[in-house]
Amino acid sequence: MLSTLRRYLPKRFRGDKTVIPVVRLQGAIGMGGPMRSGLSLASAALPLEKAFSVKKAPAVALIVNSPGGSPVQSRLIFKRIRDLAKENEKDVLVFVEDVAASGGYMISLAGDEIFVDPSSIVGSIGVVAAGFGFTDMIKKIGIDRRVYTAGEKKVTLDPFQPEVPEDIEYLKSLQLEIHETFIDMVKSRRGDVLTDDPDLFTGKFWTGRMAIQLGLVDAIGDLRGIIKERYGKKAEPKLISTPRGLFGRRAGLGVALSDRRLTEGLGNELISAVEDRALWMRYGL
Repeated sequence: MLSTLRRYLPKRFRGDKTVIPVVRLQGAIGMGGPMRSGLSLASAALPLEKAFSVKKAPAVALIVNSPGGSPVQSRLIFKRIRDLAKENEKDVLVFVEDVAASGGYMISLAGDEIFVDPSSIVGSIGVVAAGFGFTDMIKKIGIDRRVYTAGEKKVTLDPFQPEVPEDIEYLKSLQLEIHETFIDMVKSRRGDVLTDDPDLFTGKFWTGRMAIQLGLVDAIGDLRGIIKERYGKKAEPKLISTPRGLFGRRAGLGVALSDRRLTEGLGNELISAVEDRALWMRYGL
């Protein structure tokens, strides 16, 4: 009799299945703006908090699809995931889609297990800084650049001035420090399964199948299949997204309200869009 009545209740009240909350972490990291969203702690915090607060869920699943970006935002997202997992005593399952490279892989390290598609791109454990030099261009078009500073290093690596070897060496020292932090994270989370491949921390990247052999990820698997295998045939994933606010924008991402702010942001938005696209193209996507 009870089982018959349960069939007529709304699904959320039946209590006959396990729901696994799912959070999608997608996009270039830290490259958001007034008119476009990027992956950051600010954009990820709300859905992560909501997912880990689901009381009866034994685990939280994360879908990662990111070519990387800001190392700071990547580590902040990683740390928030691990903190929430510890506080709520939940397992974390990471599912890589097209790519989890650089900062995207750093976020994936938050998973207790990492699953991939055979053709996923994984790795790129390194640090990169890129830019352009415009010294010849401004000479050709007759521009006289004037810069006034308090602090001799305030215009370090200015793209409108010739490169200074000392400044380049300083930048490289910062990159090495960030790289060491990344390497320490990988060894801390994956040290028991990592191989000693000499290319592991060179910035090289691999397919999902090869990444398994290197110990960077655990197995091939898709979200729905793994959830049903682990938690039963009635287990279902439930996507947790950020609530939409004014004008349909995701809460916490901000909105540009004035024409002045929109105009001032166009240049930065264009540059960010180019950088974003360049990150994806680096992995053939």
